[in-house]
Amino acid sequence: MLDLQHPHGPVPGRDLRAYVHALESWVIGALAHFGIHGEVREGRVGVWVTDPKTGNEEKIAAIGVRVSRWVSWHGVAINLDPNMADFEGIVPCGIREFGVTSFRKLGLSTTMQELDHALAQSWANTFGSVPSALQEVAVTQDPD
Repeated sequence: MLDLQHPHGPVPGRDLRAYVHALESWVIGALAHFGIHGEVREGRVGVWVTDPKTGNEEKIAAIGVRVSRWVSWHGVAINLDPNMADFEGIVPCGIREFGVTSFRKLGLSTTMQELDHALAQSWANTFGSVPSALQEVAVTQDPD
């Protein structure tokens, strides 16, 4: 949860579009820790990668945000190792032209602990200060 009435690092207050873009940047920064080149695309929310085997663009992270009285409940879903068959019956984010990928599908066997650590490290680069809960993750869950 973040109070979006006030700025968070370079993210101005009361700007939902900037906040969503910052969430995407946060995820992209974390993905880079694993050598994954995530990108944003005009007109599409989420984080996208190019599958090295097929050359197809696929979504690796979805963003969903609920805001009430300028307090966010942000949702970021990063596909670490889901059952990819679960995506066959749905159209993620209503976009039919593009598929979905995961760390596992990209050939990585990353753990949730490793991903949490990368997200905690990436937070400061995107939002400035690191909340105490994330500081604990960054320190206590150091996978190295």
